[in-house]
Amino acid sequence: CLWCYTNNTCIDYPVRSILPPSSLCSLSNARWGVCWINFEALIIAIAVVAGIILVSIAVCCCYCCYCRKRSKSRPDEEEERLARKREERRLQSLQRKHERKQKHDEIRKKYGLLQDSDNPYSRFENE
Repeated sequence: CLWCYTNNTCIDYPVRSILPPSSLCSLSNARWGVCWINFEALIIAIAVVAGIILVSIAVCCCYCCYCRKRSKSRPDEEEERLARKREERRLQSLQRKHERKQKHDEIRKKYGLLQDSDNPYSRFENE
C-alpha cells in the first residue's frame, strides 16, 4: 500500500518501479506500508546503512592488508631477536665451558696430572 498525504488515499504500490512516480504522489508526502514510514526517510536510512557497511568493509580490507604487510616484516624482527638470544646463549655456554676447563686444569695441576705444568713434582713412571 502507498499512502499519500496530499490526497489522504491508499493506492496500490506500483511494483514495476522501485520508487513511486511523482505523478502518483511526491516522495515527501508518500508513506510506505504503515502510515509513519516516510519514503524520503526510508531512502536516507537505507543509504546511510549501506554507506556504513561499505565503509566498514573498506576499513576491514585496508586493516587486513596493513596487518599482512606488518606480519611479513615481523618475522625478520623475530628472527633477529631469536638470533641474538641464540648468540647470547652460545657465548654464555662458551664462558661456562672455559670456566669448567680452568677448574679441571687446576685440579689436574694439583694432583700432578697436567703435563705442561710448572709443578716441580711430577709422577715418576718406571719403564
